[in-house]
Amino acid sequence: MTGPSTRRAKPRTRRYDLAAGEGVVRECRELTQRALSEWFGSAGAPGRLAAEDALLLVSEVVTNALTHGGVPYELRLDHAEGRLWVQVSDTSAVRPRPRGRHHADRPSGHGLYLLARLAAHWGCVPRDRGKAVWFEVVVRERTGNGSPT
Repeated sequence: MTGPSTRRAKPRTRRYDLAAGEGVVRECRELTQRALSEWFGSAGAPGRLAAEDALLLVSEVVTNALTHGGVPYELRLDHAEGRLWVQVSDTSAVRPRPRGRHHADRPSGHGLYLLARLAAHWGCVPRDRGKAVWFEVVVRERTGNGSPT
């Protein structure tokens, strides 16, 4: 006799080709916000911790690509089983690395620190046209008392 079958949710993926220039950070935030809301409902709504973390990290990774990596050319969003995986590809093969210890009073240099603090996991992989920096955020609905379900 076999037990009840369980259906696993299929991962969902969205890929966006990015245009170089002003507005790419805002565009990536908006695309990510739209996907979060569609995929996670109220858990992805503004004001939810995981959604805010994901949007902040998207801004940081795209800004770092612009500042240090050349030209960001693709945003990829994947989700499955309460997790959002974000990948930003840019034209530089240089891997991100901290520039010394983090100092909160500096006007910049917070991107990798924020990735380490807010993402469940993050990393960098080579691509044909440079590299992709990726991160994963856990997105869960909160109960009435504010704790994740």
